[in-house]
Amino acid sequence: MKITHPPSAVLAALAAAALFGASTPFAKQFVGELSALLLAGLLYLGSGVGLSALRLLRDRGWRAPGLTRSEWPWLLGAIACGGVAGPTLLMLGLARCSAASASLLLNLESVLTALLAWVVFKENADRRVILGMLLIVLGGLLLSWPGTSGGAVEGWAGAALIAGACLCWALDNNLTRQVSNSDALFIAGLKGLVAAAVNIGLALLLAQSLPPWRVTGPVLLIGFLGYGVSLALFVLALRGLGAARSGAYFGLAPFLGAAIAVGVFRESTSPLFWGAGFLMALGLWLHLTEQHSHPHWHGDMQHSHPHYPDMEHRHEHR
Repeated sequence: MKITHPPSAVLAALAAAALFGASTPFAKQFVGELSALLLAGLLYLGSGVGLSALRLLRDRGWRAPGLTRSEWPWLLGAIACGGVAGPTLLMLGLARCSAASASLLLNLESVLTALLAWVVFKENADRRVILGMLLIVLGGLLLSWPGTSGGAVEGWAGAALIAGACLCWALDNNLTRQVSNSDALFIAGLKGLVAAAVNIGLALLLAQSLPPWRVTGPVLLIGFLGYGVSLALFVLALRGLGAARSGAYFGLAPFLGAAIAVGVFRESTSPLFWGAGFLMALGLWLHLTEQHSHPHWHGDMQHSHPHYPDMEHRHEHR
């Protein structure tokens, strides 16, 4: 039985990747003006406020999200990992390496997402995807090599921080997968509001002052599009693709970010950068061209429901 991916879920994953990929080089432009905590907080403030407003307009007022008691721990865990820890680590990493290198390093998120999905949440894997993951990791090692990010200490430190952000977002992706059937706007909006409150609150406690509107306005817009709308679309993709395959499609984001950093902001590159980009692109191609099929045998039974990727591996037939 060959499994086909819902086209709407694929388009949602690709749109999410495009928006998030573009946000990294644009956010990099404000690293020198804002601290990592404040920048992460403002990005998520734009996400939370914008999506909450969209939800209120869509529903013409407040409507309960319909989350069950058992789903709230999954969502709160996703907020802690992806909304608080991940963005802060990314901003700290951006201060230590170029936006182009940082963008490519974000490919590690898809690898870590898939590993967690397969090992912890028991989604299926095959050798083709595993080979793609190894190529992406090898590309990440090349990017963190001395000389690609301004020296050995800065290169490894920046790469480690961004890898830590990828791990946080991989945890976020798999935890969000558990509540992805709920309202996507509510999930993404709440994550933005909580993350903004924590990061901005910590920044103010450390006596950091809010920036002028000429800085705040663009950062809020970047956060709304690159973090808010992108996350809402990613939640929709999770419903039809699962965490591992959504992460694979989302792997296009780093290449778009790197292209903007080099083409628009004229960041310099090195031969190691292009070598790493080639390895990661090849690894991503192996992910995206993976064909998942296997035979299914059922005993006498009657049941009716839609089949999406990996659903066969997560439910029992009675």
